[in-house]
Amino acid sequence: MIFLTFFIGIIVNFIGYIPPGNINLTLIQITINRGLKQALLFIISFSCVEFFFTYFIMHAAKWLAGQVRLDTIIDWIMVVLFGVLGAITWIHRKKPPETTYSEHESIKYGILLGFLNPMQIPFWMITGTYLITHEWILDGKLALVIFSLGSAGGAFLALFLYAKFANYIQSKFALSNRLINTSIAILFFAFAAYHVVKQIYLVFFKH
Repeated sequence: MIFLTFFIGIIVNFIGYIPPGNINLTLIQITINRGLKQALLFIISFSCVEFFFTYFIMHAAKWLAGQVRLDTIIDWIMVVLFGVLGAITWIHRKKPPETTYSEHESIKYGILLGFLNPMQIPFWMITGTYLITHEWILDGKLALVIFSLGSAGGAFLALFLYAKFANYIQSKFALSNRLINTSIAILFFAFAAYHVVKQIYLVFFKH
């Protein structure tokens, strides 16, 4: 049962990080601008935070589910987060990549985005509740620790594959940093716009 709990954690969070979002887009940017080594440091530090993040959210899932307008709050946080990331990327889109980087910088960035990851809250609220109520995993402390370790492993695996893919694309097509940064900035702004449109629809058009 412990091995199954660990394996479910890996699979579920691996699937959770397949869709493009602020984390994997940032990782692609780091991989292409700074190299695979810096990307790996980012992934390791982020995955460590993911363990604690998952454990906390799984414990607090029932309480969070009862909070009024939590989805709305998360949407507006994502608007701000995507907007800030898009603005930073856009401003630095013409900046040539540096030749050396501090290892601590990528580690700090991974830790920061590990905590600033509000989209994982509804993901684990829904997924976690489903897994526990259908008895795929137990809700004891040890079981949730094992599950959270699996979750961290799933995040690491998904993001590592993203980094390898970005590194492969860059080596094959020799894409310019300006083009990549501009494209990622546009995606960040598009995701921010999506959450704004979603809230406008929910407030003014959905009955």
